[in-house]
Amino acid sequence: MTPCRIMGIVNVTPDSFSDGGRFLDPSAALAHARKLIADGADILDIGGESTRPGAEPVLEAEELARTVPLIAAIRAESGIAISIDTMKPSVARAAVHAGATMWNDVSALTWSPDSAVVAADLDCHVVLMHMRGEPRTMQAAPCYDDVVKEVGEHLLHRADAAVAAGVARERIWLDPGIGFGKTMAHNLTLLRRLDELVALGFPVLYGASRKATIARIDPSATDPGDRLGGSIAFALAAARAGAAAVRVHDVRETRQALAVQTAIDAEAATP
Repeated sequence: MTPCRIMGIVNVTPDSFSDGGRFLDPSAALAHARKLIADGADILDIGGESTRPGAEPVLEAEELARTVPLIAAIRAESGIAISIDTMKPSVARAAVHAGATMWNDVSALTWSPDSAVVAADLDCHVVLMHMRGEPRTMQAAPCYDDVVKEVGEHLLHRADAAVAAGVARERIWLDPGIGFGKTMAHNLTLLRRLDELVALGFPVLYGASRKATIARIDPSATDPGDRLGGSIAFALAAARAGAAAVRVHDVRETRQALAVQTAIDAEAATP
């Protein structure tokens, strides 16, 4: 099995649910990116607009100012894969021109009518994420008959639309969107049956790091910084189910946990 890659999160925002404001300063953001690289990240995900539940939209000019100079600075000193976490085609285009190699879109290329065409033109990797509604309203009583089936059908539909627009099929990733228009039960079901989404034939990105589902399981973890154990548990389970990458805040700890899991599995497979 191909080793699960680690995507390290760099939120250049004042209002992200876990680390909002910590890396808004450009020098702090670059220092954090360097740390994640040193800790073993395979990909850096740069975001300039929070998509936490209830988040307000950010103006395009502000999102560009937060992300593009940082991407250029990282690219000037590292060859690491860089993802731009944005819904806006204009931000994705500027980010790729600055050195990004992936567009991570929580709207699955639906935010703008030309999103899919821009993705095809950029010829970069594209993550299509499932989200019910939009960040301000997505947690308003989400309901599914079969969350895995419905998420999978939506993602396949969006992948087909991307391919029809000219995006290379081999550059498409899928993300079930943990916490994006889902209850705790939905999130747990998506993980328990993640192999069904992996079987759709696209690399799967899985992100549950520090999310509120952990606090609903462990009510003492009201502070997102207290959710490391739960974050690692989710990452290990996702990797075992076949996720191609996990999106995390705590790269070093996740890297160690994945290495231990791999060693255990290798030992178990030894005659």
